[in-house]
Amino acid sequence: MRVGIPTEIKADEHRVAITPSGVAAFVARGHEVVIEAGAGIGSAIPDESYRAAGAAVLDGPDAVWERADLVLKVKEPLDPEFERMRSGQVLFTYLHLAASRDLTTRLLERRIVGIGYETVQLTDGTLPLLVPMSEVAGRLSIQAGATSLEMRSGGKGLLLPGVSGVRRGRVTILGAGVVGLNACVVGVGFGADVTIIDIYVRDVVQGHVTTLMSNAANIEGAVASADLVICSVLIPGARTPRLVTRAHLTQMEPGSALVDVAVDQGGCAETSRPTTHHDPRYVEEGVVHYCVSNMPGAVPHTSTYALTNATMAYALEIADRGWRVAAAQDPALAKGVNVVDGQVTHQAVAAAHRLQGVALTET
Repeated sequence: MRVGIPTEIKADEHRVAITPSGVAAFVARGHEVVIEAGAGIGSAIPDESYRAAGAAVLDGPDAVWERADLVLKVKEPLDPEFERMRSGQVLFTYLHLAASRDLTTRLLERRIVGIGYETVQLTDGTLPLLVPMSEVAGRLSIQAGATSLEMRSGGKGLLLPGVSGVRRGRVTILGAGVVGLNACVVGVGFGADVTIIDIYVRDVVQGHVTTLMSNAANIEGAVASADLVICSVLIPGARTPRLVTRAHLTQMEPGSALVDVAVDQGGCAETSRPTTHHDPRYVEEGVVHYCVSNMPGAVPHTSTYALTNATMAYALEIADRGWRVAAAQDPALAKGVNVVDGQVTHQAVAAAHRLQGVALTET
């Protein structure tokens, strides 16, 4: 199979979907790899490293998309990438279709096979291709929140760990998944006063954090008293529930901050909208919002290697067997298939947009 890796074109996105060792793995199994010149520069991987591993380095994205049977990316496609797609081509990347009707429609029109990293799911509910980026985003969320509380960012000028004689900052984390737990550990390490809310209450740092059951009253109270709110709720493939309302924000002190890690799936705050690393913050209801939709892109070297460590096994399955056989033999990968030949095959995506979904076996 021909595997193609174009340069990411999303604003401030410097990750790349493959490392040289990944190229070598494909080549060792008899596959051809083509990569766009400069695709790895943002992750500190030069073209020569890809050539040495056996890839053909091509000038421009058109040649990569034209030659590839399987396109590996990091983020969802943007204009002008849709016009480069062809019917039956396999796209393996983060899609987050539940958050965008337009993106879903355009992929259906191109009649490609769209496999989303974020919906590949093991039988125990684990999302193995989200875990590495969720770890990065969770740890970054505290860093981003601490900066958002600084006066120069529009914040109240509060130091999250406090100092002698001055209280620590109060952090409320909504969701105790991978993002939330990593935010919790880093928040406690920062010295903040951390509260974490989830439907499954767990003490992850041995008494150094307050745990609350997720319900409307607890969310309202914990958000109102927080200096920093981290939104990390995720429902696989579906739009994120709106747990933080505009009314909640009006109860927070002016200059408080909110980091919505779930903005890729629509965000769990009523006031959240996607931002970029170039312009990451805005203020609404007196609260500084940080809603960057590709947070791990801030640390592309770490993120690229962490992501490809997880995605390569599945990408090799697709290349070795073809996507249909690979999905039939691996239920986790089958759950990653979102669209096929103009039809939605992931029920949560179909429900998010009130579309008619079909079973993968019916395509």
